[in-house]
Amino acid sequence: MTVISLMTDYGIKDGTVGVVKGVIWGICPTAQISDLSHMVQAQNIREAAYIIARSVPYFPKGSIHMVVVDPGVGTKRRPMAARIGDWFYVGPDNGTISGLLDRAEFSGWKTQFVELNRIRYWLPVISFVFHGRDIFSPVAAHLANGVPIGDLGTPFNDPVRIDLPKPVRTENSWRGEIIYIDHFGNISTNIGAEHLDTALERKESVTVKLSDTEITGMVNTFGERPAGEVVALMSSTGNLGVAVVNGSAERVLGVRMGDEILVTY
Repeated sequence: MTVISLMTDYGIKDGTVGVVKGVIWGICPTAQISDLSHMVQAQNIREAAYIIARSVPYFPKGSIHMVVVDPGVGTKRRPMAARIGDWFYVGPDNGTISGLLDRAEFSGWKTQFVELNRIRYWLPVISFVFHGRDIFSPVAAHLANGVPIGDLGTPFNDPVRIDLPKPVRTENSWRGEIIYIDHFGNISTNIGAEHLDTALERKESVTVKLSDTEITGMVNTFGERPAGEVVALMSSTGNLGVAVVNGSAERVLGVRMGDEILVTY
């Protein structure tokens, strides 16, 4: 039994997610499907890249991750399958795997990429606008059935990568930006534990400035402060986060992805 995770911007209203699962099960009835997310902001490749990069390492080795956030569907963008470390990716070659490739380079993972052009592994009829159903789902299912990735298409070595912002170091601070806002309105930044390093041993000395708000000191968890207070803490993914206890930092602070954050210690 092979795990296939699905991440799309389809939403859950129109039946498209169910159809995708139906195609997979029709080819690989034993596939175990995980709905990673279907609420990615429409056509937001950067958001998809962030979510998949932080999620894949928690899945078993050999799992397949189908990501369809695909504003270029039906154009000349390549349909792709990839092996990144111990996991597989199926989806458009549009930069979705940029974060995973950063991790692969940092960790020394091996990679392999193929352009999906062997139509015998697709559905018989292909829509110009629903490659998630007609190309990516059957390919993921064939991978789960044991078809080698090299049989699915032509090898290449230049996958599309998007610029994922990196924090900038100054003498006693890091300047970064908001890279994700979750369902609760909690804010994640591109400043990680590896950047703050020993400063995390003296959390009371850390100052976080975001928008017009300055936060003195960091906490370990939300419950250390009263409801409504703005706090800074390390998120479950190891990124510096900002939250409002029992509230929404996005709404209270009026921020959005890409806004600057300054951490001083």
